[in-house]
Amino acid sequence: MNMLLFMRTTVDINDEVLRLAKREAAKRRMPLRELVERALRAHLAAPGVRAPHTLSWTPESGRLLPGARVDDRDSLFDIMDGRA
Repeated sequence: MNMLLFMRTTVDINDEVLRLAKREAAKRRMPLRELVERALRAHLAAPGVRAPHTLSWTPESGRLLPGARVDDRDSLFDIMDGRA
């Protein structure tokens, strides 16, 4: 016997998105739970195509302050906050 299991959970959803989802579920005459589950399944089944991220670097002129170590973020924060 194949038993379907459902897990109850809480998800925070933007008010406008929830209103649209409820309206769509009513239009399709299906429970909101079914609409959300179908949308999640479709999203998770879709291939994960993402645009490649490109880093834009703009060098600034300046100088390294005395005592600054670019490989030690805590020392950089200390210098920026005037603690060094």
